[in-house]
Amino acid sequence: MLLYLRLLSESFSFAINALRNNKLRTLLSLLGVTIGIFSIIAVLAAVDSMDKKIKEDLSDMDMNTIYLMNFSFGPSEVPRWKREQFPKVSYDEFEYLKKSVPSIEKISFNFFARNESVKYESNTVNSIRMKPSTDEFFDIEPIKVETGRLFNEAESNSGSPVIVIGSEVAKGLFENSDPIGKKIRLYGQKLTVIGVLKKQGQGMFGDSNDVAVFFPVNFLRRMYGDENDALRAAILIKPEKGVDIEEFKAELSQKLRNFRGVKTGDIDNFFLNVLSGFTDFIDNIIGQMNMIGWIISAFSLLVGGFGIANIMFVSVKERTNLIGIQKALGAKNKFILFQFLFEAIILSLIGGIVGMFLVWIIALILSSALDFEFVLSASNMLLGSGLAAFIGLISGIIPAISASKLDPVEAIRSGM
Repeated sequence: MLLYLRLLSESFSFAINALRNNKLRTLLSLLGVTIGIFSIIAVLAAVDSMDKKIKEDLSDMDMNTIYLMNFSFGPSEVPRWKREQFPKVSYDEFEYLKKSVPSIEKISFNFFARNESVKYESNTVNSIRMKPSTDEFFDIEPIKVETGRLFNEAESNSGSPVIVIGSEVAKGLFENSDPIGKKIRLYGQKLTVIGVLKKQGQGMFGDSNDVAVFFPVNFLRRMYGDENDALRAAILIKPEKGVDIEEFKAELSQKLRNFRGVKTGDIDNFFLNVLSGFTDFIDNIIGQMNMIGWIISAFSLLVGGFGIANIMFVSVKERTNLIGIQKALGAKNKFILFQFLFEAIILSLIGGIVGMFLVWIIALILSSALDFEFVLSASNMLLGSGLAAFIGLISGIIPAISASKLDPVEAIRSGM
């Protein structure tokens, strides 16, 4: 063990001397390893951060929640021209499914509406996300209230002019005053503020409730009806716990086909998007991004490997006389082999550490600038270190073998 510790110490000294004595050559040779490790760790850190954020945003949602719509979350086998002919989901269908499917725990009707401006007296907040829904939506997607309350079933059914606003909306309209009970203007109508939501922070898809408002969907239906092109309807369905999701989807599909009069043999003219299917789709995209990152990084690591090999061949050449003396004093081939292998690994690790340090610095800067937490996990750092060590091992093996096989007499003579 002491022998290997001494080997490591000597190899580290030789690696540092190589950096000190041939700064430009060594730095240029290590650049490939640095860029390669930087690329792969940066991609993995970004992807892990995205994955973590998505899971946090969806953590309160039931993964079996179904979005009944006339479009699909992910890729579809149905041609686009045919999908565009699908009828919109209607409020009548919402009421029908609510009554006819007993295994539904909660069901809500929602509109995806365009962003609008919200006004209070002389204050205006623009690009606010409209989230008209029935009251059951709050049981499907948990919404936390800071002050006031959410609208109830009676207000939902009657389309009462009441509204729940996000924290940023409240801040922009009312500054430090209490918004509860005040009337704000939206769609040319006045709505009474009954609740303010807790601050959520930026969502993964830019859908933070901090810049959103919730109000009864029937308030909007009364104004525009169900056929307005600016409104896209969706029915959110939460099945009872323990229900087989595939059987549940089959029952929903059959009920809706019957209600719409879809003929036997014709395809469904609607989509049942399960939230877990959406997360699978995201996982697939993340996997592809990881693969692209590995492919890009492989080229840099290949260049870095050649750079390390170049340094080691030069090092063997410069230290031929020293190798001969070591062998003449009884050093075994294994000692010489490990000495150069350790040196190659240490040099490669230095390049890898620089690459990971750059990722860490950039992650800190972006996290503070974008209000988004970039995660540089311990597993990614271990992976980066392992990759760097592996590149050093592969790159240094041939120079190390050539050094270990030098004839001591010839080696000493060549250095004279």
